[in-house]
This record gives sequence, C-alpha cells and structure tokens, in this order.
Amino acid sequence: MPVALKPLSQQVIVITGASSGIGLVTARMAARQGAKVVAAARNDEALNNLAEEIRAQGGQAIAVHCDVGKEEDVKNLADTAIREFGRIDTWVNNAGISIFGQVWDVPMADWHRMFDTVYWGVVHGSLAALAHYRERGGPGAIINVGSFFGDRAPAVQSTYASAKFAVHGFTEGMRTELEHNGIPVSVSLIHPGRIDTPYNEHAGNFMPMQPVHRGMIYPPEAVAEAILWCAEHPKRDMYVGSQAKAAALIGFLAPHFTDWVMKRLMYTSHQSRTRRSSGPPSRALFQPGYGGHERGTHEPHLLRKHSFYVKATKRPVATAALLTAAALLIGSALRRTDEWDT
Repeated sequence: MPVALKPLSQQVIVITGASSGIGLVTARMAARQGAKVVAAARNDEALNNLAEEIRAQGGQAIAVHCDVGKEEDVKNLADTAIREFGRIDTWVNNAGISIFGQVWDVPMADWHRMFDTVYWGVVHGSLAALAHYRERGGPGAIINVGSFFGDRAPAVQSTYASAKFAVHGFTEGMRTELEHNGIPVSVSLIHPGRIDTPYNEHAGNFMPMQPVHRGMIYPPEAVAEAILWCAEHPKRDMYVGSQAKAAALIGFLAPHFTDWVMKRLMYTSHQSRTRRSSGPPSRALFQPGYGGHERGTHEPHLLRKHSFYVKATKRPVATAALLTAAALLIGSALRRTDEWDT
C-alpha cells in the first residue's frame, strides 16, 4: 500500500545521534527546510547549542537527552516530541558508534555497549515511532541509518559490522510485517559509504594506530540529503556513494575475491599512517564523545563534495533518460567510426 508522506516543511522529525556528524548535519538541513526538529543524543551541551542555533535562525527545535540503548530514554524522547509538537512524522534512527579491533581483542562489555547503541537503539526507536503511528493511524516514516558494512563485513570493524547486519535484518523484517498488516508506515534503510564525520574519533579502538578513513570519502550532507529525501518519498533503500553499492554487489557476486581484498586492505585502510591511538580504548562507548562537529580527521585520497548516486536515485526517470541518450550517442559514434573504417 502506498504511503503518502508530508512535505518536510510540515513535518516533525526526530533525529537521534544529532550532536555530531550525520545527525547534526541532518538536523540543520531539516530545520532550514522548515521541519520542526527534535534533536536527541547523550551530549546535552552540543544538543542545546544546536537547538538554540536553529531557533535563532527562525526555526523550531528542542533538545532531548537520550541514550538510545536505554528503552526508557527512547520512550521519553517520543513522549517529549509529542508533548511539544503534537505528533511525530519521521523518526530517524541515526545514533551509532563503532569499534576497531579484531573480534578476540574487544572486551565483551564493549561489544554489548556497542550493540546497545547500534542495534537496540534502532529497535527501541522504531518501536516507539510505530506505537505512535499505529495509535494515530499513520502515516509516518522510519529511516534507519545502516552501513555498507551491513552489506559486507570487513576485517577490523567486524564487531560494528555484525551490529549493522542486525540493523539491516530488523529493518527488512519490520517492513514486511507492516506491509502484511496494511499499516501506512514507510521504512527506509540508508547505506552510507565512508563519510567525513567524527565517527573514528568516537569509536572504541583496540588497534595500534588512530582510526581514519582512507580512499574516497563522502560528505555528511550526502547522507542527510538521502535521509531527508526518504522523509518525503517512500524509498526502500538509499545508497550513499557508488562504493556502498559496489561493496554490496561485489560481495554478493564474488565473495571469495572480496574476502581476499578485505584481508589485504582493511588492516591498513582503517588506520592512520602517522598517528598512534591515544586515550582509553573504549573512548566514547560509555560516555558522550565531543559534540558540535560535523566532520572528523581523516587521510582521504579523494574527498567528494556530494554523491552522484544519491542524486541519480532521487531522479530515476531523468537518470534513465540521460543514460539512454548517452548510450545512443555512443552507439551513433561507433557506427560512424565503422563507416569511416570501411
């Protein structure tokens, strides 16, 4: 059953993990487009600064302290949003934190804490949103931020990838159950590639060097663009960056080759060449990390300004027309070349 979603300018949007990175950028972009923003995270100072900034620019926003791994915190988040703004239209499950380290080197307490945030936070948030949508009869949107590591697990971030695999599985199962019962809720899964956020600075680290992103990196605005598109348009999956789609496709078509690539590259591509790891290994797992920063410190080979894949996904008809035109032009050029050769 098709779900009719409101324009963003008429929405109340809840965003978890809003104190930095993707969540912070998404909150700012949503507010600029007229949405009422409910920003949630553990870092109260960063959240309050964000809410004050949005209100100073003429927008509407509230800050709600929330540890998404605690069900009671998430229930309070939903109750506060409804009390302040009367309803929820879109719920974005964005909060997350990674761990760098081989599976046998990561303490079990850190495993559990990471799963509390990455997986159980999505479950808690989705069920809180669903309770509200079902009570009022919908419609609404749930947008879960997954990862290309939820499509193909790498070495070194194997703990984090296992939690993201669980997020992807939960999202697919929940979507099917909603469709079976005719409940008008759009469920979208975002698949980001490597994104320029403080993700690595917050992550637990049991490797010798500072975690970094290397290779091609996309801006957090590209992920926010995909999230906010899904808030207005029911969309099953949105891949941010061609690398995200390629990882899923190559991992499916050539799993042994992908294993070989992972074991050769991931131990070096996830770590700085020059900076050793500092601070406690668990870092922001058990307490809030620093907030208010959209971007992190990386060692990229190529820093993209946007994702063409996101823009193409948003405009499939125009993209298909352009590809068809390009194919016709190439075909015409090849035919002329054949004629000249003869």
